[in-house]
Amino acid sequence: MQRQVQLVRMAAISAICLATGLPSSALAYHPLTTDDTGTQGRAGNQLELGYDYAHAKAAGVVDIGREVPFTFTRGLADSLDAFVGVARVTAPASGWSNVGIGAKWRFHENEASKFSLALKPEIRLPVSAAKEAAGFGNGKTSYGLSLIATRETDFGEVHFNLVAERDNFDDATIPDRKNRYRISFAPVWSVREQWKLALDLGLQTNPDRAEKARMGYVELGMVYSPSADLDLGLGISRDVMDGAVQATSASFGLTWRFR
Repeated sequence: MQRQVQLVRMAAISAICLATGLPSSALAYHPLTTDDTGTQGRAGNQLELGYDYAHAKAAGVVDIGREVPFTFTRGLADSLDAFVGVARVTAPASGWSNVGIGAKWRFHENEASKFSLALKPEIRLPVSAAKEAAGFGNGKTSYGLSLIATRETDFGEVHFNLVAERDNFDDATIPDRKNRYRISFAPVWSVREQWKLALDLGLQTNPDRAEKARMGYVELGMVYSPSADLDLGLGISRDVMDGAVQATSASFGLTWRFR
């Protein structure tokens, strides 16, 4: 029974991470897991606030995860952003997760082909050993790097991510896989002037060493933009190829851009 509880707890945490975007506590192209190459421009600002819910079940054992992620992004140059993000976990316990600090640099942009590339490095500051044991994050400094590609199309946009991250734990007995990877692909359709629909598909490393190394996810997303500077996003994601564990997450977010 203890093993089953650990499995579903890990699945709930994994589903929450998908909802907020790996490898960071910072939100991606909310509500998607896959990020885009967009930046805020020099002196531009962006606030992102979300609410994420995860439901995981295995062998009749159910675990619920809830958290409220928050990210502030500042444009340092037209193609360079810096950001800081953190999440308030409210279930299965209450506390703050790792603080993530990072940047996004769009290093290539071809206006003719409407194709761009960006790099997104991030460092996650450690939580205490007690918070790590309670499931609030990593007890040692961890880090990640994303390669992001975006192509504008006649129907909207297509985004592609390659992500590598390293999870470091204060507790050396934690058996989770420490090196984790993700590859994901997300077409986004502009169905109306203020509405976008998206499909997000990905393969990633399963942190649970008792399971196969690769697992996947499927996410459906919707974005409503009542104005040019405000987005409301909703996403539903389901883990796949995760053995006996069934994990589903829902994510709602608000994105506000201002100067």
